Amino acid sequence: MATTVTRKTPDGDMDLYDAEPEGEARGAVIVAQEAFGVNPHIEDVTRRLAGAGYHAVAPHLFHRTGDPVIEYGDYEKIMPQFAGLSEAGVLNDIDASIAYLEKAGFAPSRIGVVGFCMGGTVSYLASVRRPLGAGVTFYGGGVTEGRFGMASMVDLAPELQAPWLGLYGDEDQGIPVEQVEALRAAVAAATVDAEIVRYPGAGHGFHCDMRSDYNADAAADAWQRTLAWFERYLSSS
Repeated sequence: MATTVTRKTPDGDMDLYDAEPEGEARGAVIVAQEAFGVNPHIEDVTRRLAGAGYHAVAPHLFHRTGDPVIEYGDYEKIMPQFAGLSEAGVLNDIDASIAYLEKAGFAPSRIGVVGFCMGGTVSYLASVRRPLGAGVTFYGGGVTEGRFGMASMVDLAPELQAPWLGLYGDEDQGIPVEQVEALRAAVAAATVDAEIVRYPGAGHGFHCDMRSDYNADAAADAWQRTLAWFERYLSSS
């Protein structure tokens, strides 16, 4: 069952796309959107997680700037949305999502976070700043330069609180392999488990079957790794 609920944040109301599994949930997962909004792909991912047994929610992170759904490739409309984001604001949205799931019976240690594109950066930030059970990043940027006023992912690596999995395509034009390898070296200093997987031949957005960079083989492998990561860390909490 999937529905949309509204939660309060310090910056106003925020919609939360909510998908619940049949039967008892094995854990909960926050799904952080791409730069194109909580669109059909993000809703589909949220429902897929519910189908795998997780109570999954996708916060509408663009709620401060009108909460649009943007067509893939329409980058001109993305920048005003980015201007409404900050580290503090994003964490407020994550906190509202955590509080919602806590009311549903999940301790933070049983809550995971996964993000795609822009949301991959958000899921990493949440894995650093909040004691969640596990985090997964699909092709999240800001590896060496930072985003939304936050420090770079490399600089934040030693502060990871949640076991974290990073999934990147070697052909990603915005995230060079050299940056990914710098991040791999940086997360080795974390006190939690951290792993990075690279996909030769895959570009940015390889998991999304609505984007031109969709790579079926990489997407299938990355999804199985994501489910295995959550199974490993959320079910044992």
